[in-house]
Amino acid sequence: MEFYNEKVVYENPLLSIKVFQAQRNSDLFINWHYHREIELLLVLGGELDLNIEEEAVRLGSGDIALIGSRQLHRDRSVSNPVDYIVLQFDLEQFIDQSSMPYMRFFSETKNPLSRANYIFRDNEAARAEASACITEIHREVTSKQNGYELAVSMLIKKMLLLLIRNDAKRVLADHDDFDRARLRSVIDYVEEHLTDRIQVEEVSKLANMSYYYFVKFFKKAIGLSFTEYVNYRKIKWAERILLTKDLSISEVGDRIGMPNMAHFYKMFKKYNDCSPKQFQKKMLEWNRI
Repeated sequence: MEFYNEKVVYENPLLSIKVFQAQRNSDLFINWHYHREIELLLVLGGELDLNIEEEAVRLGSGDIALIGSRQLHRDRSVSNPVDYIVLQFDLEQFIDQSSMPYMRFFSETKNPLSRANYIFRDNEAARAEASACITEIHREVTSKQNGYELAVSMLIKKMLLLLIRNDAKRVLADHDDFDRARLRSVIDYVEEHLTDRIQVEEVSKLANMSYYYFVKFFKKAIGLSFTEYVNYRKIKWAERILLTKDLSISEVGDRIGMPNMAHFYKMFKKYNDCSPKQFQKKMLEWNRI
């Protein structure tokens, strides 16, 4: 089986999404492919055959399919033509400090996200609400009214909330609220010490856990390792500094506690697919449009 890694290109660098309406007339399957982004597919008219790894489904007008990050998939039109909206987004870019504990629901460590498609098949109200969100996101991105980035961010979070609250079968990663409560002091500590080199040994004591138990507990509760989480928060802070402060790249690295420029560039590129300078340039250029 041949497959390829699709590179999703974002129109607006401030929004890590791609959304478009398309029409298919070919009854041939497109090649198997995958991408880092989560994908939602809403059929507006006609019928579409969709393969997600070993699962095969037929979607009709009004149906929705959820495809997880890096899940292999392909599709073909059954009726000619078939109209649909495709929404692809990088989940990590829509997660902030307050919503980070819910990242675990979409980490796919337990089940692929496509397992949650039963929600759209079995729950008519949830399907209608998700359809309205996808349609509104497409409208906002197309019209580009002032503040549409805020509207899209809120709609993405609304969609995530819809999945969490309607997951009756609990196929998404799930843990007790008590787990998150135990880590509240750790999360707060990280935010207060982003300029420092944060040691796992220190925060494990703060959580009153052994080093090895803390490492496993954090990964299970948050969906990211503690080191990944700290790096992610540092890079999100670096993005803010690059757009609001007149500092050199090395000064930004120092400000976020990453004085090693090679490490800073590596981490920044991991989350943005570009260097800090390229990020700053394209963001400032977009703001002038």
